[in-house]
Amino acid sequence: MTTVGFHVSHEQLHPTEGLRVAQLAQDAGFDAAMCSDHLAPWSERQGESGLSWPWIGAALATTGLSFGTVCAPGQRYHPVIVAQAVATLGAMFPGRFWVALGSGENLNEHVTGDPWPPKPERDARLAECVQVIRALLRGEEVDHTGLVVAREARLWTLPEIQPLLVLPALTVATARRHAAWADGLITVNKPVAELRQMIETYREAGGAGEVAVQVHLSWAPTEAEAEATALDQWHTLTGPPHVAADTPTTAAFDALAQDVTVADVRRAVLVSSDLGELTAHLAGLRDAGADRLYLHHVGKHQDAFIEKFGEHVLPALR
Repeated sequence: MTTVGFHVSHEQLHPTEGLRVAQLAQDAGFDAAMCSDHLAPWSERQGESGLSWPWIGAALATTGLSFGTVCAPGQRYHPVIVAQAVATLGAMFPGRFWVALGSGENLNEHVTGDPWPPKPERDARLAECVQVIRALLRGEEVDHTGLVVAREARLWTLPEIQPLLVLPALTVATARRHAAWADGLITVNKPVAELRQMIETYREAGGAGEVAVQVHLSWAPTEAEAEATALDQWHTLTGPPHVAADTPTTAAFDALAQDVTVADVRRAVLVSSDLGELTAHLAGLRDAGADRLYLHHVGKHQDAFIEKFGEHVLPALR
């Protein structure tokens, strides 16, 4: 049976509010949860950026859900610190935590002052980081010199159950490039044919584990409200993947998105007031090969979404 999870967007929700709605989602019948990991929001209108790692500890301690997050090791986070964080959460909450390791976005990474590398270098750096993290999680002492450096690194607290290291991919090329090391794949909602192609490419390149889709959607009692919410909160994320990866600041995202329309946003977000229509879209992603669906209502107010989806959509998907 497909797992239907709830996504907590730290760019949009204060950490206390994020914890409250994660608990509400559990009570409404969501199976699991995940969250973003940002230093800055995608727009001024979103207005938040809590740190995911302490928040996940609180969420795991106060719910029975599994949790995951997307993290970019190599610049803002040293891979040894990522490995220690993963190991600690894995040791405290066996089998309930996973992490998706990506090549990152300039929005969050430029603060170190280091140059933002081109995509091929970021991919190579990510592969090195995964190598370091996996060795540390095996209990090995690590010395590594390359695009990242580690010296006499060792973790002293190790998990009995290894947390999954998942690949986040927005493009087929990324799914192919990193499939060999991944314990699973997570991507975002896309047309069914594109999702099938990504899954096939990932599997052909040796990718293992489950496939998850983070689904950006906007629901409201009326179509106009659903459109207004999507445009207000997600208007800066309608461009191609390289724009999201390379744009350096929140202000720059807002400047680029000044002329974005509802039609533009609809290409990135499922927008509807019709729960049946949204259920059908989600069922299509499930039938295309998604083992997990993590639903992200792009509005800042989550209660009505959680209530209605818990009552009508989750039972229909099951």
